Formats: sequence, C-alpha cells, structure tokens
Amino acid sequence: MPDFFSDSEIAALLREQKVLPADYAKKMAVKPKRGHSESELDLSGEDGSEFRVVRRRSHFNPLDFSVILAYRIPASNQIFRLRRYNGRSHDHTNPLEGKTFYDFHIHMATERYQRTGNREDTYAETTDRYSDMDGALACRLADCGFVAPPPSPGTQRDLFPM
Repeated sequence: MPDFFSDSEIAALLREQKVLPADYAKKMAVKPKRGHSESELDLSGEDGSEFRVVRRRSHFNPLDFSVILAYRIPASNQIFRLRRYNGRSHDHTNPLEGKTFYDFHIHMATERYQRTGNREDTYAETTDRYSDMDGALACRLADCGFVAPPPSPGTQRDLFPM
C-alpha cells in the first residue's frame, strides 16, 4: 500500500465508472447486526479497480446512518474510504480547521489529512443535498461514477432509475 493517496489519485478512483449489477438492489438488502442493519457489495470499476459499497443504519435513530464508497487496496485486506455520507446524529470536527458542526455531512478522502496522520476521510463538509439514507444513497451514486445496470431483456426501463 502506498504511504498515501494523492488528491488526483482519489479523484481518478471517484471518476472511474462502476457499473452496478442488475440485481444490486437485492444484493444490497440490509442484514440485522448488533444495534444496526448493514449491507455490503463488492464491485469492479471499468479500469479494474475493486470497490466496496456499504450502508448501515441504527435501529434506534433513523438519522444515524452511513453510506460509504471504499477502494479495496490490491494485494491486501485493507479498504480506503473515498466517500462517507453520514446522517445528522453526532457532532463532527475537522481537526485541522478546528471546525465542529452537527448536520448531515459528507466525509471525503484527502491527501492533506492522510499526510497529517489522520484517517483518510476525516475531513467532512455539511450538506443539504439529502435528509435521509435514501437521499444519501442517491448522492453517492451521482457523485462517485456509478452507472445503472443495463435493463434486463424484456423489461421496461424505469423512468426514475436508482
């Protein structure tokens, strides 16, 4: 694994097209875990990169959720979180800026935070683009190079995909 990923490498991973499998909704069905529900799906990008998409939500607070896109680092069992779309359930502080907020927010992997010894996706920005987990899922799909699966033969194409 490299010591860090540059901002341009992160941007390239986000841009890389990720075609969702035809049955992705079924594969992303959440499973109950201790105190929350979770689902994971591994998929390949058009350039051969491996990604993992994760979603989890608390059983107790519908605003306590996380929708994640991670890069699977080759020849390792490590993942690198590229984006994390969080609900409004906790304070978040960007330590380098000294800014704290309580709102819906999007964590972003940055070179700067990696170089200072923080987790890759420590930096986050507030957002008004979503107000629930379904909205966060739609934002991740729009922001991160996802491509809808081709329609199955003989089926009508959805007017409002994903």
